[in-house]
Amino acid sequence: MSQPQPSPTAAVLIIGDEILSGRTRDTNLNTLARFLAPLRVDLMEARVVGDRQDQIVAALNALRAAHDYVFTTGGIGPTHDDITADAVGAAFGVPVNEHPEALAILERRYAPGEFNAARRRMARVPEGGVLIANPVSDAPGFQVDNVFVMAGVPKIMEAMLDDVAPRLKTGAPVHSRALRVTGVGEGAVADILRAAAEARPHLSFGSYPFGFSSGHTADEVGTQLVIRGRDQAEVDAAEHDLSAELRSSGIIIAAT
Repeated sequence: MSQPQPSPTAAVLIIGDEILSGRTRDTNLNTLARFLAPLRVDLMEARVVGDRQDQIVAALNALRAAHDYVFTTGGIGPTHDDITADAVGAAFGVPVNEHPEALAILERRYAPGEFNAARRRMARVPEGGVLIANPVSDAPGFQVDNVFVMAGVPKIMEAMLDDVAPRLKTGAPVHSRALRVTGVGEGAVADILRAAAEARPHLSFGSYPFGFSSGHTADEVGTQLVIRGRDQAEVDAAEHDLSAELRSSGIIIAAT
């Protein structure tokens, strides 16, 4: 059976000491995952690093070599610890300079006398970078090759995605089927699910328990089995075969 062409892959690099210290709760990873899914770009991994240039450079170089796209969040503001632009420049081996268009955007943003040296730092972009529009606070992000550099503030980062979306190539759609089995936990279906996954390595098989096993009746306990893949016929066949194997083992499949 022929397989669909693989979809683009992506990674997220979350930057900021405030994330690692717990002072700030990250929501950008979830936003990016929900953004990429309908575009059929597979988000494969995420990393969090602090405001240290060597760590940002190392993580960025590893991720951009392994994936089609890398999305960074954080570290492009006006303060001394906003070092993402310099780190991206170092990763690509290019200088970081004031971008004329970014400078013009920021000069229009601030009243005379308010556009100080700190705010001017937000116009700095690695050589060759293409701006990412920021409809919330104007200060742009930027793209260098396959790396998209965006703000850490969730509202601003999410708004920037409108300008990012048209730049991405998309992949084949993902099809999924779910089976809800009752009266058993994951352990009772693990061997059956493993055999199904081994028989169809191009598909993804997952199990997600629900209910409780203590102080409740057995029919409140169960597991949802999810089959995902890009070949709809293969997903449908896997659902059929898995259902038959579960029933032959006396496991009840609930109506959905």
